[in-house]
Amino acid sequence: MSRLKALREQQNLTQEELSKKSGISARTIQRIETGKEPKGYTLRALAKALELSENELLLKESEQEKPKILANKGEPQQVVLINYSYLKLINLSSIPFILIPPLNIIIPFILVLTMKQKNVLTKQLISLQILWTILAPIVFMLGLFLKLGNKFTLILMILIVLSNVFIILRNAIEIDKNKRLYYKLNFNMI
Repeated sequence: MSRLKALREQQNLTQEELSKKSGISARTIQRIETGKEPKGYTLRALAKALELSENELLLKESEQEKPKILANKGEPQQVVLINYSYLKLINLSSIPFILIPPLNIIIPFILVLTMKQKNVLTKQLISLQILWTILAPIVFMLGLFLKLGNKFTLILMILIVLSNVFIILRNAIEIDKNKRLYYKLNFNMI
């Protein structure tokens, strides 16, 4: 499998989608995927469309990119592929349960397990919801201690809920456009 094809499939793009995104004809992309090396403008346009450096696009497929079996406590484990449609669904599944905080974590976690999408990005999504669920009551209680009145308390509650909706929707947009998360943590809670 060619390097371009592997990178294109990793980002869940068809040849036609990559053609539109890069401005390079689908036929040229087919030629490159069958062994022709991209040069000049073609190389720059494809690298930009895939958000890679030109050197990364030219590298031969390394041992790290080939599907491999990881040894984990003596048991072989396949590398998990990310389905971005499922990832977006798992992310958006938190919205209906924002007002019932434990469910905004439990429902996405159940979806992760049933869809078999236990990967770094889903762990990030659930960790983000766990962190929000911990911080939201703390911020609310701090707002209550300020004793600024009922209107302030109501506005604070609405802002807390809207902040989570915004985080979820912004991540959904980023998953759609760039196949990554906009808001992520540098650690996992699960």
